[in-house]
Amino acid sequence: MTNKVLVLGANGRFGRATYKAFSEAGWDVTALVRPGKTHKGKVIEADASDPVALSDASQGFDVIVNALNPPYNKWRELLPVLSASVIAAARTSGATVLIPGNVYNYSVNPPSVLSADTPQNAIEGKGALRVEMERSFRDAPNIRTIILRGGDFIEAEKTGNWFDSQITNKVAKGIITYPGPTDQIHAWAYLPDMARAAVQLCEIRETLPRFADIPFAGFALTGEELITAVEAATDKTLKVKTIPWGFMSAVGLFSPVIREVVAMRYLWNKPHQLDGSALNALLPDFKSTPLNVAMQQSLHS
Repeated sequence: MTNKVLVLGANGRFGRATYKAFSEAGWDVTALVRPGKTHKGKVIEADASDPVALSDASQGFDVIVNALNPPYNKWRELLPVLSASVIAAARTSGATVLIPGNVYNYSVNPPSVLSADTPQNAIEGKGALRVEMERSFRDAPNIRTIILRGGDFIEAEKTGNWFDSQITNKVAKGIITYPGPTDQIHAWAYLPDMARAAVQLCEIRETLPRFADIPFAGFALTGEELITAVEAATDKTLKVKTIPWGFMSAVGLFSPVIREVVAMRYLWNKPHQLDGSALNALLPDFKSTPLNVAMQQSLHS
């Protein structure tokens, strides 16, 4: 019997990537869209914040991908509502929930290597909200949850992430902009790889703990290594600039979204990478895309 997956947030980064990866793996994939919205594939219309509507829409599915991602300044208001709705849907349908995790959950002074055992002790801001959200799934009885935790995305689509909108957006003009010290390691996730890993984890979901927090190692690169990789992929020698953080802080006085972006600046100043040993043990045959290929695909799409 074909596995069935319902993707919430299918027009976003992780949702779009997992929709594609599940489809390529032979799953029966459906996107949940708000009434009146569209998606190129098979859809169900429902309001994801309505637990009754989402529970009705989720019946018959084996996996629910919770890729819902409200704007930063709406997290405090919407994350608890959306999480409660997804939990209700998972409980009534019996579906496993797949959630993309990030590195916000750790303190502003995270250890250099992050594993599933690293304390998630963020006490304020978006990190604390993510900790609270994930805890709600961990503590919910009778549901199975997989969190695949990755770094900043690298992908071929132009979605406004750090890599395409800030770091490489001026490469054609011979400029690369790096947000922090170039000698610090930063965690990156090549999104097509992360999506493939997510599918493969869902295919062995019955063997996993009821709440599985699994880091995705991706690429652990210093700024210098990333710049070198971009230069090799574009055959350019690039002038390195930095983000005007002072200007962004000033803009943040009037823009809640920019203010939240500035609040996460510490992630560019603190070296961190994700420990992939747990994923390697679960998926020993998983093959990551080489960095040079990922760069070519991301920069020449």
